Amino acid sequence: METLITKGIKISVRPAYQAAYSRPATNRYVFVYHIIIENLSAETVQLMRRHWIIWDSDGSTREVEGDGVIGLQPILEPGQSHEYSSWCDLSTGIGKMYGGYLMHCPKDGSKFMARIPEFHLLAPVKMN
Repeated sequence: METLITKGIKISVRPAYQAAYSRPATNRYVFVYHIIIENLSAETVQLMRRHWIIWDSDGSTREVEGDGVIGLQPILEPGQSHEYSSWCDLSTGIGKMYGGYLMHCPKDGSKFMARIPEFHLLAPVKMN
């Protein structure tokens, strides 16, 4: 599990290869990732937007941006956490992801990017 803390927001990621949904013969490798967002700060925050960079070992890069996560913009009081799972696919079976969440502090209206730690995606069929 990869973890980073930005301004008291702890983000942990655990990726896993999904053999049942992957099709190596047609260059489709599917990965799921589980995210835990914990508010270790003394302030309430709301996750407003996500921004992902998905890098595939063929050199291609995709960016994914949007409101919230899986249709939600969770509000986290101090000590609270939010968990969710999502997925991505790669054409080579080897890659990585990283990014950030735009967090809003309702108390003073400030915003900041909580960094999502870089994590590697590796299909077991690619390991020698």
